[in-house]
Amino acid sequence: MDNGASSYRRFRDNGDVHGLDEIIIEYSDGLILYLTSVVGNIQTAEELAEDTFVLLGTKKPKFREKSSFKTWLYAIGRNIAIDHLRKYTKKSCVSIEDTPESISDEADVEEAYIKKEQQIIVHKAMRKLPPKYQQVLWLIYFEGFSSKEAAKIMKKSLRSVESILYRARKSLRSQLETEGFEYVET
Repeated sequence: MDNGASSYRRFRDNGDVHGLDEIIIEYSDGLILYLTSVVGNIQTAEELAEDTFVLLGTKKPKFREKSSFKTWLYAIGRNIAIDHLRKYTKKSCVSIEDTPESISDEADVEEAYIKKEQQIIVHKAMRKLPPKYQQVLWLIYFEGFSSKEAAKIMKKSLRSVESILYRARKSLRSQLETEGFEYVET
């Protein structure tokens, strides 16, 4: 499914609704989690992700292939989230315990438990960072975007994103050390 572009083309050009279904199935979870880092509330992020897919289904914007499909989709979602934030300036937070966590499928239950606890600590520490730090860390480390793709999504220059990423890492490390988390260089 070459990163969603062919499914979107099938939907947009041929009216194949299964193409849109494939996009929603493939990208909804990641988009919701990313939008949560933008708006700070998972329920709102779910609504905004739904609005993003509704926009694709109704307005059928043209994908010009200047970036990956995922980058383009996340940029649309981010724009919708920014519009939402402009309308509703209050941000509410959701508890990290309310967000889904992924646990690796390891045989050793104790190791899996420790790994989950570490993830929770990292997520809690990330929530204490400024929103732009949360966004850049989420896009690059959790979603796997390159710095260049993150720059497009965040509508910033590559140099700016790299600077934000450097400061975000430094700030996250400091926050983790403050909370007693042992940071190990790998």
